[in-house]
Amino acid sequence: MDKKNTLRAGALVAGTTLMTLLMSSPVLAVSRDDGDDPGPGLTVAETLGLYVAMPLVIFAIIAGLVVVLDKSRKQQRA
Repeated sequence: MDKKNTLRAGALVAGTTLMTLLMSSPVLAVSRDDGDDPGPGLTVAETLGLYVAMPLVIFAIIAGLVVVLDKSRKQQRA
């Protein structure tokens, strides 16, 4: 029974993703709108820092705060 549900969920996700990709029109991104003023592009290092390193650092900070401020261990020992 679990295998059937897993396959159903996978098919649903794949279908939803496919429909989203097909319905989006990247061709329209080529034409500029009136008033568009795009800034300079990001370098590879800036892109990796912004979309890879920054989330990892934020995750590490949040995880560290959870571990340090966790009081359930102290309650079990007492």
